[in-house]
Amino acid sequence: MDQKRSDPPYGSRSYWQRTVSFPTFTSDLPAQADVVVIGGGLLGATTCYWAARAGCSVVLLERASLAAGATGRNGGFISIGPDEAYVQAIARLGHETARTILDVTLESRTLLRHLLGEEDIACDYREPGHLHLALEEDERNMFAQSRLALQQDGVSTEVLEQKQVQELIHTPLGSHILGAWFVPQGALVNPVSFVQGVVGAAQRYGAIPVAAEVLQLSRDGEGIRLQTTQGILHADRVIVATNAWISDLLPQLKEIITPVRGQVLAYQPLPPLFSPGITVDLAGSEQYWQQTPDGTILLGGCRSAAEGKDVGVRSSQPTEAVQHALEQVFPHLFPHLSSLHVEQRWAGLMAFTPDLLPIADRVPDFPNVWVVGGFCGHGMPYGLRFGQLLAEATTKDLIPSALLPFRLNRETLQ
Repeated sequence: MDQKRSDPPYGSRSYWQRTVSFPTFTSDLPAQADVVVIGGGLLGATTCYWAARAGCSVVLLERASLAAGATGRNGGFISIGPDEAYVQAIARLGHETARTILDVTLESRTLLRHLLGEEDIACDYREPGHLHLALEEDERNMFAQSRLALQQDGVSTEVLEQKQVQELIHTPLGSHILGAWFVPQGALVNPVSFVQGVVGAAQRYGAIPVAAEVLQLSRDGEGIRLQTTQGILHADRVIVATNAWISDLLPQLKEIITPVRGQVLAYQPLPPLFSPGITVDLAGSEQYWQQTPDGTILLGGCRSAAEGKDVGVRSSQPTEAVQHALEQVFPHLFPHLSSLHVEQRWAGLMAFTPDLLPIADRVPDFPNVWVVGGFCGHGMPYGLRFGQLLAEATTKDLIPSALLPFRLNRETLQ
């Protein structure tokens, strides 16, 4: 799809989006498809891939460009487990659900490793691990408890002292960094290159990506009628994977999916300082960063500096308050990193749910329409496995057991 096309809801391009050349998709809309996937982000791409690989005729509809939304604007982290300390997830969600999330993300990582080789996808994928810095004793204690809980579920992690952390970070640490939790399974990736590779593989299995915006969904006998900017398309089954924009097509989900703006900046390339992906809780919100193979450092977070923490915001433009807060992170943590030069700034819309778990389910009153989204800024770890499960669900008309915790009728959403 032509990247020159302007799409105001997405804002300026991210570092990832500037590193690639975007393919041009056809605007010729087929009249019929077994499966139509709406949205060219991570979940749309992976669901399209698995459905096409299963032998279905698949059309992928994207109004702007691949990974134009949250997928192409995130930190490029592929972590494991829930997006909170594992013991906290067990306490909040129950061990069964926390364990399902862990298993799904581990299975997704295994699929990813295999797919990159099988489909020859180049996306700067690497597994240097993730560091979660501890600035308080309570955090170190929580990390130690999570390490034990994960160990009981078959996953090995480490709690590091400050000296061990310094061995992994090649700039002096501030004295308030007490230690860290190291998750060796953590991976980093260029998410836009990855999504492009997945869609390219889906095309080799016969999938057709089309540049079109879906305006309306309606029943069409046993199937679904899609009114688009390129005409009418009829489908047996539809997957809506538009994340923060889900309620535009499915207004009945407006109370479940809330857009939340996340902001990122990129520092000019430096010699290697950070090998792992790194997160830290600072000033009431999580900050995260990675250093890419070309030396660029991508730093995101600081939503606590925004009015209302940027919840419910539908603009993808960066703001002065959050960007200023981001620039204070490294000087606070690393005394020698006080004069870095910002090269680029951007923002993107995530989709949050009330219970901070994604949704993947049939849409009420639309039995042949499925919806997936609401990953709360944590979609990359689920990507390939969720896409595989959704393709199975829609093509076989069943709900895999691994998707049960993510259904719309779960107690935590009632």
